[in-house]
Amino acid sequence: MTYQEMQELLMKEMRLYHYPIAVKFFYDQDKVDEFKSKAEYYTPAKKLTFCQWEIAARMKGQIVYGTEEDLACTNAKYNFGWKDFDDAEVKSHAKYTKDLDQAARFVKTKARMPEGLLGIAVAPLGSIDGLFEPDTVHFYCDNMQAYHLAVDYMAATDTHPLRPTICMNSSACGGNVSSYQKKEFNMLPACSGSYNAGKTERGEINVIIPGEQFASVVERFATRVKETSASVTKPGDGFPGQDICKNCPLIIFKKA
Repeated sequence: MTYQEMQELLMKEMRLYHYPIAVKFFYDQDKVDEFKSKAEYYTPAKKLTFCQWEIAARMKGQIVYGTEEDLACTNAKYNFGWKDFDDAEVKSHAKYTKDLDQAARFVKTKARMPEGLLGIAVAPLGSIDGLFEPDTVHFYCDNMQAYHLAVDYMAATDTHPLRPTICMNSSACGGNVSSYQKKEFNMLPACSGSYNAGKTERGEINVIIPGEQFASVVERFATRVKETSASVTKPGDGFPGQDICKNCPLIIFKKA
């Protein structure tokens, strides 16, 4: 399947509210130049957070390319290797921790990209055919959609149990970096930063899948849809959000 076909399948059968986001970390200037020559992309008009960059991709279907100069969030800058460890970063985590020593240890154990990152593209999944292969695919979805993605990932990659990595105050940025580095599925709640300013106003959960594993997960989902239905909780039902046991004798409807 093309990425456009994958997006169409997921939007239709998973009943997604937002486009899946393809994330690409650029370290090669030639790759950046090639991307810019092919893509119709947007840049932030003023400094924004990384999770605000993603709004354009998941809600408006726009491709966004941003650099260190476009990024307002120091947490994200630290995760992307665009900012060194310092006292200011520690103090920004003081409200979450018991003391500054704990805050320092927590910051130091966050996932970080290697130095030299040139820029990051975030794009609706269906727009990247011929542009780039995603490093990660990021979903903003509800609880049952997240569960279905987790189940299909476990089946497709023969992984069980899953162990998500949650870093303090860096769900979208740190979550993508961790998933990219570990090559593992990640599922995180919104952090205090990513919940603000309408970024996760519906209480969405973050699901992040490494790019090289993504096609196999979608293939597993497509097979399941063909054999039974999109719903893993109630095979035969097309709605994945109906989290009702298939054997429940109470919640049943019949044609009048």
